Amino acid sequence: MNALLDVTAIGNAIVDVIAPANESFLGDEGLAKGAMILIDEARATDLYGRMAASLEASGGSAANTIAGVANLGGRAAFIGKVAKDELGEIYAHDIRAVGARFDTEPLIGGPATARCLINVTSDGQRTMCTYLGACVELTAADVSPELIEGAQIVFLEGYLFDPIEARLAFAKAAGLARASGRKIALSLSDSFVVERHRAALLGFIEGQVDILLANESEITALFETASFDEALREIRKRVEIAALTRGAQGSVVLAAGSEHTLAADPIDRIVDTTGAGDQYAAGFLFGLAAGHPLEVCGGLGSLAAAEVIGHYGPRPATSLRALATSRGLIAA
Repeated sequence: MNALLDVTAIGNAIVDVIAPANESFLGDEGLAKGAMILIDEARATDLYGRMAASLEASGGSAANTIAGVANLGGRAAFIGKVAKDELGEIYAHDIRAVGARFDTEPLIGGPATARCLINVTSDGQRTMCTYLGACVELTAADVSPELIEGAQIVFLEGYLFDPIEARLAFAKAAGLARASGRKIALSLSDSFVVERHRAALLGFIEGQVDILLANESEITALFETASFDEALREIRKRVEIAALTRGAQGSVVLAAGSEHTLAADPIDRIVDTTGAGDQYAAGFLFGLAAGHPLEVCGGLGSLAAAEVIGHYGPRPATSLRALATSRGLIAA
């Protein structure tokens, strides 16, 4: 079957609420800087009431990646669960407006649409408090065979390893992808996710994953080592391709018999690191689906990550395709 899509992603459908914050606010609220914690709806409402004026945008890690793929000109689809409420309707409109396909039926009569309260300090570091709401109600029944079998790459978000029903959705997607000869990509998402589900993640990686995306803290947590080089050796044994980001130190892309160390794109000022890893994944997966060499895929990832950390919000604010074309990474 010829692929009708470049990337189909499965992930949490979350509305991001992003606001500037100082260190004392984090301390007063008992928040560990740079962490992501799960909260209930009451805490979400309470914290939202004390945050500074905010930007609200449809988000979620894999959905942000899909927005980046579409921005680059890729054919993309997203599978994720929202509620049949106002935020859910806004979310569905936003993901379709970026040019992605979104067919998942909304949840009726259950929890509200998920939201992530993101407090950003002056150094661009983000501290996230997430109310998962409807997004954890995603089940295997929501996984569309058409969208999985018709995509070159099926991209799975590590955050979905928390709810058991979502893991079953992963298993269904992986089975459909394997049967159709598609590539399976996984993002580790967060070192705290890795700590909670290390054994299950390793089993899934070894049995199902072709392409792994992670940052330095996630990949070292996966192998319980302080050595990035040791983590490189371990992941090389387990996947076909790994793209590992290191912040200002750039990224390392591994494949059988090759290793590419890529510099981070220069940026005048870091405003908000929300979405940096998501957009790196967007550029990298878009490049793979288009058949570009791995160093070009990494370059596209670095370009997309640099664009998004220069402004508030987890999705591109300008045309990544135009930037990539001007850089000579892709043809006009």
